[in-house]
Amino acid sequence: MARRTGRPSYLLDKADGRRRRTVRSVSVAGAIALVTALLGGLVGYQLGRPDATEATIASLKQAEAKRDAQQIAELTETARRVRDQIAPVLAAIKTETTAGRAPDPAQARQWQEVMRQAAAPFAEPPSGTTATNVARGGLRAAVQQASLAVDAYALTAGVPAAQRAALLDVTARQAAEAATIWSVAATQLDQVSVDAGQGHQHVFLDTDPDGGALTPDGAAEGTGG
Repeated sequence: MARRTGRPSYLLDKADGRRRRTVRSVSVAGAIALVTALLGGLVGYQLGRPDATEATIASLKQAEAKRDAQQIAELTETARRVRDQIAPVLAAIKTETTAGRAPDPAQARQWQEVMRQAAAPFAEPPSGTTATNVARGGLRAAVQQASLAVDAYALTAGVPAAQRAALLDVTARQAAEAATIWSVAATQLDQVSVDAGQGHQHVFLDTDPDGGALTPDGAAEGTGG
């Protein structure tokens, strides 16, 4: 019976060498892939992470939004208080100018004092965002226009009866213009309040619907923020 023989030694050496080279190649390729993945993740993290400038900008924006929200809340409270001061005066001017009666100087002086008090909160306005500044500026302009109407009413008290009607007409128009300006500012304040997450805030005057002033929307107070 013939003896079974193995493969020649020179063939075994070649096969073992190929296997070792294959194992080394696979190991090297795996190591390269692992390093590449780690480097890719590190680069992606570095690229995705905000740098110091971006973090500073984000922090400033957050602080500005918080400061603006506080200013809007304070301005809304001021607007409500001022509205309650000037609304009766504007309504009375409309009544007096329509009736055509001679203005009462004492009454005019009292209204002028009311207007000075109403204007006081707007004397040194804080610096806010453009939208909030527009609302505040509009409210201030409305008070100034209302003050002009009161001053015109006071001046009418000292003119002859023949000239009184024309001056009272000017006074009435100035008062109506003050109400219109206020309505525009109130609309702006309502919008910035919604944008700041505080919901609808209506600080409108009760005006003649045919006078051209803007009116509040139908949303409930505090909703929509």
